Amino acid sequence: MAKLAVLFDLDDTLLWDDRSVQEAFDATCEAGAAAAGVDAKALEEAVRREARALYESYETFPFTKMIGINPFEGLWANFLEGEQEEFRKLQQLAPGYRKDAWTRGLLALGIDDAGLGAKLAEQFPAERRKRPYVYEETFAVLDKLKGNYKLLLLTNGSPDLQREKLAGVPDIVPYFDHIIISGEFGKGKPSADIFRHALERLGIEPEHGVMVGDKLTTDILGANTIGMTSVWINRHGMQRNDEIIPTHEIKHLEELLPLLV
Repeated sequence: MAKLAVLFDLDDTLLWDDRSVQEAFDATCEAGAAAAGVDAKALEEAVRREARALYESYETFPFTKMIGINPFEGLWANFLEGEQEEFRKLQQLAPGYRKDAWTRGLLALGIDDAGLGAKLAEQFPAERRKRPYVYEETFAVLDKLKGNYKLLLLTNGSPDLQREKLAGVPDIVPYFDHIIISGEFGKGKPSADIFRHALERLGIEPEHGVMVGDKLTTDILGANTIGMTSVWINRHGMQRNDEIIPTHEIKHLEELLPLLV
């Protein structure tokens, strides 16, 4: 069946978000380690652990899970947009969440210093914002697709944060005919509803589209649910079970091109 459109996930499919986050943690934790006399890697592990626990304790957690906003995005997101009232709650929670995650991380290593926690809580977002990384093949692949296929970006996340990520790499936006953010739509991947909405925007049937993404549980499951071809980009050689089976598995975006012929 001839393909008319390619739908792309954003984070860790086109943008190298994992690298951006890791380097922000590295820089912030090295500063914290120097100030407190602790091990930087141990601090990172403690902060990640405390951030997850805090994030899951909030009444907003089911909403953030449904929309697809992870705890580490919460460490630098402002949650200024989005119509749902949960976004207003997140906007109020965010400053305290950031400070508490870093302060508790320090405390887990025996350092009781709320002032340093507050300082690191502000450094991390600044470090993350300095690092808008894109995979080296992203633009080459988009160049080959643009004009031959309709292109749609389908991303989970908070509207203002996802737009900020795109603003950090402004050349990427013009490639896409449509950009759909889960926080604006009201449901996140793998909901069949957001995938059907994307197809409606494109004006195509499921068999005419291809979904490309790095997460089996969101990108691939959602595409499979509505009968669309799914392409799992597995750059790190992760093992999968047979619960969610992609139509195709690739290790590099360039491998997508022959699959569309």
